[in-house]
Amino acid sequence: MSTLFLRTLREDPVDAEVASHRLLVRGGYIRRAAPGGFTWLPLGWIVYRNIERVVREEMDREGFQEVHFPALLPREPYEATGRWTDYGDNLFRLQDRRGADLLLAPTHEEMFTLLVKDLYSSYKDLPLVIYQIQTKYRDEARPRAGLLRGREFVMKDSYSFDIDDAGLEASYQKHRVAYQRTFERLGLPYVIVSAMSGAMGGSASEEFLAPMAVGEDTYVRCTACDYAANTEAVRVAPPAVVAFEGLPAAEVVDTPDTPTIQTLVDLFNARADLRRDDRDWVAGDTLKNLVVKLKFPDGTVTPLAIGVPGDREVDMKRLEAQVSPAEIEPFSEDDFAKNPHLAKGYIGPGSLGEDQPAGIRFLVDPRIVDGTRWITGADAAGRHVKDLVMGRDFTPDGMIEAAEVHSGDPCPMCGSPLEMARGIEMGHIFQLGRKYAEALGLTVLDENGKTRVVTMGSYGIGVSRAVAAVAELNCDDKGLIWPREVAPADVHIVATGKATDPQLPAAELLAAQCEAAGLRVLFDDRVGVSPGVKFNDAELLGMPTIVVVGRGLADGVVEVKDRRTGERSDVALADVVAHLRG
Repeated sequence: MSTLFLRTLREDPVDAEVASHRLLVRGGYIRRAAPGGFTWLPLGWIVYRNIERVVREEMDREGFQEVHFPALLPREPYEATGRWTDYGDNLFRLQDRRGADLLLAPTHEEMFTLLVKDLYSSYKDLPLVIYQIQTKYRDEARPRAGLLRGREFVMKDSYSFDIDDAGLEASYQKHRVAYQRTFERLGLPYVIVSAMSGAMGGSASEEFLAPMAVGEDTYVRCTACDYAANTEAVRVAPPAVVAFEGLPAAEVVDTPDTPTIQTLVDLFNARADLRRDDRDWVAGDTLKNLVVKLKFPDGTVTPLAIGVPGDREVDMKRLEAQVSPAEIEPFSEDDFAKNPHLAKGYIGPGSLGEDQPAGIRFLVDPRIVDGTRWITGADAAGRHVKDLVMGRDFTPDGMIEAAEVHSGDPCPMCGSPLEMARGIEMGHIFQLGRKYAEALGLTVLDENGKTRVVTMGSYGIGVSRAVAAVAELNCDDKGLIWPREVAPADVHIVATGKATDPQLPAAELLAAQCEAAGLRVLFDDRVGVSPGVKFNDAELLGMPTIVVVGRGLADGVVEVKDRRTGERSDVALADVVAHLRG
């Protein structure tokens, strides 16, 4: 450590929001280079390479073959698949000196597809899985949380090429198993959840989430069965359709002083002429209609209305997942001024729908089925309509899964309550199907000499993100606690005392013996640094085992500490290497 390019910090960086960001910077593992971009310092680069090694070993173990593409790519392949436009502002675009359009790759589906097209033409060449570990670039609007969400990051992406769907399923399952082994070796707990395919396209899609409170993804898991899904991918089980016969007619009523859903419900339950005859009105009986704007990558902007039960809000992340690649923009005061038929705060189905004068598409939550009766806006300030029946009094343009998911909601598989948690996405696997192969003309001849479009899968692991995730889940108030598989060293040897004391040469000899025995060593040989500073650095840096060569040396022993458990033991100097190997 006397020559290691390292400076530890006592204070947290001011821009650090999460533990991993704070500790990786304080421990001298990374340094901020630009918003969303970090420099790897020696210890951090060792951790990164250890994680990359684990990922590569598990890919190679399955027989997958590694390739490597450039990060600077031409526009044309992405134009062919539509993603030059669909990625919108997230894509880094640039031009060379001749004016040719280029991009910094966010992912490489197009390039993998074209490479296989260039070299393979027969079903006999398949199945094939090739992968790379490569830097990716996305112009995140709000890079945050250190390595967890940056503009430049490293990802392992692999792609399978099969003759049919059965082959794709086999390749998909091989990746699923390889991912499980990878995260187990990294010491990362994970949950496999159903997910949205988003801009990637395809059918089946699953995420590997590392459960943690700072995670950006919210997911649900059933308390009874094995169902788990990202909230964006949760599907509501619609209630049974209700017969219209016997339901009261719709009626518009004055509803003064009802600024909230609860005040509206209270008014209806308090007045005898508004009460239901079977039970009290509740918030879930109200129909809340929100109007937003969809901004598409080509610049087109269209309004969209979403109807949800009043006991829920529209979940913007769920909505964005449903309308991707469009982005969501709020409906402004100017927009309301241009649409006077929309009574802000009192919008009802009567003013919505593609068949209405305004032509605003109206989609509703799956819980809103034929025969359900609602309190909703009457399209006039201070007025609501009660007993408005879906299918009798209004018909939306379709359904959309955009309402908040609540803890306790019924599982769509078995009906038991769902519980909610947060996690960081560590891996994502997709059954892409034929989207990219069709767009780029990837075909082979089958056994009958007929042309077949190749079926593809896509599989990603966030390699640089894994450094932060492992750090986030393996730390305490003193510092990092690396799992041995990814730690920069197996043992951190601390020599205390002055330069003339016997501890330093004894520790130096011990370090050499440990290395000769195959152990990786970080040796704190600094002179003139107090024992307190050395101990604090050892806790902060987080090697799995700390060995202190201190005052006990006079009695022929050193202190061995397990960083994870805090357990300490005195071990005879002659037995230390064997003890550590054990």
